[in-house]
Amino acid sequence: MTKINLLKSSSVFSRKEKSIRIIWNISWYLVSVLPRQASGLRIILLRLFGAKIGKKCLIEKGVRVWIPWNLNLSDYVAIGRNVEIYNYDLVTINSMTVVSQYCYLCTGTHDYSHPYMPLIWDSITIGSECWIAAGTWILPGVSIGNGSVIAARSLVTKDMPDWTVCAGHPCKPVKERKIANFTN
Repeated sequence: MTKINLLKSSSVFSRKEKSIRIIWNISWYLVSVLPRQASGLRIILLRLFGAKIGKKCLIEKGVRVWIPWNLNLSDYVAIGRNVEIYNYDLVTINSMTVVSQYCYLCTGTHDYSHPYMPLIWDSITIGSECWIAAGTWILPGVSIGNGSVIAARSLVTKDMPDWTVCAGHPCKPVKERKIANFTN
């Protein structure tokens, strides 16, 4: 006798939402493959599908956004190429933040203790003036504090503090982030 029955698992989307997502996926595919210079076109399409995007943002080639209406980007946010935003719940990225290439922001998972393994989700919030370095994974329910740096290939499973360099698998605070005085 099996304990898990995925046949009883069901979609969280209504018929209307499924139709909109099909249109979204086709539309997004057509602009996501265009070069960096098409960032403005990607932003227009995201906004048309409900994303809230501030001024002077950059969305690189190959970025994947699962549900655009669950995406909020403040001013001057840069999303590197091939970033995946798997956002069943809200993903908020605040101003002057960079999410580098190949990062994975994941708001959804499954309740593995339930026999049907239903989808569950929680939001992700990334503060202002952060750098999420290449290949980082951020899991559901995580908040990254303002000014934090998350080192490349980190796995962020819990909240990270303000103005801290964090690294590891799982990610942990390593040291304070200090900004050098610089004049032109």
